[in-house]
Amino acid sequence: MEGLLALSRGIDRLNEFVGKSVSWLILVSILVSAGNAIIRKLFDVSSNAWLELQWYLFGAAFMLAAAYTLKQNEHIRIDIVYGMWSRRVQHWIDLIGHLFFLMPFVLLMVYMFVPYTLHSFQSGEGSTNSGGLIVWPAKAILLVGFFLLALQGISEIIKKIAIMRGDTEDPNPFVSAHEQAELEGKALAEEVRS
Repeated sequence: MEGLLALSRGIDRLNEFVGKSVSWLILVSILVSAGNAIIRKLFDVSSNAWLELQWYLFGAAFMLAAAYTLKQNEHIRIDIVYGMWSRRVQHWIDLIGHLFFLMPFVLLMVYMFVPYTLHSFQSGEGSTNSGGLIVWPAKAILLVGFFLLALQGISEIIKKIAIMRGDTEDPNPFVSAHEQAELEGKALAEEVRS
C-alpha cells in the first residue's frame, strides 16, 4: 500500500501544481477580454481570434483545474444527504462514486478525445469563424483535462482505500455547511475580541 500511496502523492503534487498554475489563466482571460473591448470601442476594430482566445483561456483554466478541484474535495454533491451518514459510510459513497461513476466517464472521455484531437491536429482544423484560431489546442486541452482528472480519480481511490483500512489519516474530513458556518463565526468572533 505504501507504493500506491507514493503514487497518489505524486499525482496530487502534479494536479496541485497544474491547478494553481492555470488559475492565472483567468486573469489573462480577463485582460484579453478588457483589451479586446477597449480596442473595439476606441478603434472600432474587432477580431474573432481575440474572442476565441478568451474562450480557450477560460476553458483551459476550467478543464485543467478540474483534477485539482477533485483533490481539494470541492466537487459538487448534496451535503444535506451526504452529511447524514457516518464518516465511514461517506468514504464508501465516495469510493463507489469514484469507481462506478467518475472513472468510467473520464476514461471514456480520454478514449474518445485521443482520435478526436489527433484528427483535428492532423487536418489543421480551424475555426468556423472568420479570422478565428486553430481548433486542435482547445481539443487537446479537453484531452489533457480529462487525463488529469482520471489520474486524480486513481489517487482518490487509493486514498479512500488507505483511509478505510486505517493506513492513513483523512486529508479532507467532511464538515457540513452548517458546521463550517459555525467554525467561521467562532473564528470571526475571536478575531473581533482580540
